Amino acid sequence: MLRHSVPEVTALESWRLALGWTRHETVTAVGQLYRQDGLHPPGLSEAMLCRWEHGEERPGAEYAEALTRVYGATLRQLELARRCAGCDWACPPGDSGYGALGSTAPSPGAAAVTTAQGLPAVAESLQLAVADAPRGGPAVVAIAQAAVDHYSLEYSRHAPESLFTEVRRARHSLAGPLANPDDEQLATELRRAAGWMSALMGNLAHHLGDPTGARVHLCLAAALGDHCGDARLVAWTHGALAMTANAAREHLAALDHAEAGLARATSPLQRAQLMGWAKLPALAQMGRADAARATLNEADALLETAGDEPGRFGYDRAEHLLHTAEAQMALGHLHHAAAAAEESIGLKQQESPGWAAAVLNLCLAEAVREPGDAAGRALEVLDRVPVSHLRITSRTRLRRLEQTLSADTEAVRDLRERVRALPAPVDVHGRAAG
Repeated sequence: MLRHSVPEVTALESWRLALGWTRHETVTAVGQLYRQDGLHPPGLSEAMLCRWEHGEERPGAEYAEALTRVYGATLRQLELARRCAGCDWACPPGDSGYGALGSTAPSPGAAAVTTAQGLPAVAESLQLAVADAPRGGPAVVAIAQAAVDHYSLEYSRHAPESLFTEVRRARHSLAGPLANPDDEQLATELRRAAGWMSALMGNLAHHLGDPTGARVHLCLAAALGDHCGDARLVAWTHGALAMTANAAREHLAALDHAEAGLARATSPLQRAQLMGWAKLPALAQMGRADAARATLNEADALLETAGDEPGRFGYDRAEHLLHTAEAQMALGHLHHAAAAAEESIGLKQQESPGWAAAVLNLCLAEAVREPGDAAGRALEVLDRVPVSHLRITSRTRLRRLEQTLSADTEAVRDLRERVRALPAPVDVHGRAAG
């Protein structure tokens, strides 16, 4: 075997070489596999494969599963299986990076496995682990890490209020072990998990229309990230704080947060995310066209080589195009905005929050030129996405669209009535829309 004669070659690379394939051929084969499964090809690049083969990064579970299929091998043969802390089972690839390359993701074509009953079971498992080890331990840390990855990857499948409740329950379970941990290393990992959970809660609070709550949770996430030395967490949290500042039209504050995040970014993909998600919107809303264009070009170039990563803490081309469309609209480039929105729609899972956002961006870009089509598409979003899943950002787009449409057609009148009848994300009694 090649690995025996050249031990520095990893199993992943040696399997490809044994097949006589180039990295380009592997990337092509993975793309063809996705198409066979009825999916859009992923953002896999030769550079990503090279990093995996040299052990610089690990592929996520989705990519790992795809590689086993195209190579005709098992996870163990490719040395992509791992052992969890606290157990002796070989688990799918992933690490405690919380959205870094290596986090778990569904297999290509896999259906969602978390039901309304399955979601609370995650927090319950963590509670049982803490009951068994009140001061924490390897199993508590492993389950907390897995819970964060799970919530991140299931982020778009559940209503924000339901997911917020479950993440809060899981985070609360860590309060006891954090107050009296067995040792400092354990305390560091518990802080890390609590920090990422707080980051998720901040993002969810934003989408529930609670900006002050969002800032509370995000500031805690940043503090915990600083305490445990997790630069990726701190960088992502500054991106989320920029998002909340942009929503409040505090664009200078958003730029400060974006730059703070970029200073802590741990990978090219995270830099692309912070540029597209945090910095670009602020520059575009301020009318700084040249700076916005330079930021977009740099983010495009980074994303081209960095590839995609699933989950709320990851970033992909579909989300990047969503932010691109919004920036182009802010700068008055409606044709470019429509093109970016259309491409984003093609990459998003239908009826997901991201799909709704992309469709509504297209509606806004075409509202003046094609008001009937814009109203019809927006009505389709309202027909296909449950009210409980409509995030504050989509609600804001719907209200902007309703105010922009001037045509007096049946579709426009219907849209106005339905938008005005939408219940608030959370009512005056604290109950979520449903």
